[in-house]
Amino acid sequence: MTDLVRTSEPAHLVAAEGMPVVTTETLAGREIVEVLGLVRGNAVRVRHVGVDLLAAFRNFVGGEVRGYTKMLAETREQALDRLRAQALARGADAVVGVRITTSMVMQGAAEILCYGTAVRTRPAAGS
Repeated sequence: MTDLVRTSEPAHLVAAEGMPVVTTETLAGREIVEVLGLVRGNAVRVRHVGVDLLAAFRNFVGGEVRGYTKMLAETREQALDRLRAQALARGADAVVGVRITTSMVMQGAAEILCYGTAVRTRPAAGS
């Protein structure tokens, strides 16, 4: 996540940006005191014709298609923002066990789905 607050985002998304989201089942220095359940966030993006033309060219000469890289990175962040917002709405202060998947939903459109377990935590004893 960036350090910039996106003023165009709803307030609940801005508040959720500082929420820890980890792939591990525990959070260093914290103890899980309540499991609030599964949370998820997803986003679907469609390819852009201009990027497709560049991708076709890159297919011949090789190299990274930066337009797709940027699009997928933005989509991933949007899905993670939605996951955090759902966790915050449940009263969570962290999400553990996060996984991210990608799938094609139709020709030229990809979905990024992230999911994890919303939890409430407290500082671990001795921390």
